[in-house]
Amino acid sequence: MKFTKMHGAGNDFIIINNIEERIPEEKFGYLAKTLCHRRFSIGADGLMMVEKATDGGDYKMVFYNADGSKGEMCGNGARCIARYGYEKGLAGETQNIETTAGLVIGHRESERLYKIRLNDVAVMENDIEVLAGGGVFDCTYVELGNPGIPHAVVLVKGLADRDPESLRDEAIELRYYKGFPKGANINFFDIVGEDQLVELTYERGVEDYTLACGTGTGSVVATLTRKGLVSGKNVKVKVPGGELIINTDGTEIFLTGMTNIVAEGEITDEDLEI
Repeated sequence: MKFTKMHGAGNDFIIINNIEERIPEEKFGYLAKTLCHRRFSIGADGLMMVEKATDGGDYKMVFYNADGSKGEMCGNGARCIARYGYEKGLAGETQNIETTAGLVIGHRESERLYKIRLNDVAVMENDIEVLAGGGVFDCTYVELGNPGIPHAVVLVKGLADRDPESLRDEAIELRYYKGFPKGANINFFDIVGEDQLVELTYERGVEDYTLACGTGTGSVVATLTRKGLVSGKNVKVKVPGGELIINTDGTEIFLTGMTNIVAEGEITDEDLEI
């Protein structure tokens, strides 16, 4: 079984061209949980299976989290798969990528720089107060696409100087807050300059912090754009794995960042049952 390992701002993925491999869909969750297990296998935040398009796109991206659960979409994953699709001849410099959450448009800016139009904001609910870790957090709940990718946008003053471990308990409580219908990815942020943010995301499905979350970053900037706290134009967001750039009017969101092809090869895992 052939694979490609990629990352975007440290958000890493395994990509398998299932048009060629023809692995049964019922095996996808097991495959993700096995291959994404660090130390025991390749290791990644998620698995992306490339399938034939069924709704007018160039190809379909089927995304699974590291815990084997199916995800609606992944922004950094979509940037990586756009490069994969271009370099493997699945589409041209502009790509129509089918996802569970709807159509995503990708564009090649340069050899490694890719821009994605994320799924639009479908839900935004402000001023949700959640008790977590003994404190009260003012959250905005956002869903991108339909079915929606759920995010909570949470201000933490001085985030750049905080140890992520000091927020872990709060992140877990917020992630499972009963008022979020599907749970949520938790996106802590702080504004550190004009159109400059820092962000830290605790991801549903990974159940840990990740080095970047594209849809989370888009959700944060869309929220702040609607509130008039950022311009929405070339907003720079520093995440643990690098920098992402967002352009948004508060509904349409464009995510730009670097991609990295880490490795390509053949999976020879002797414990894998496929």
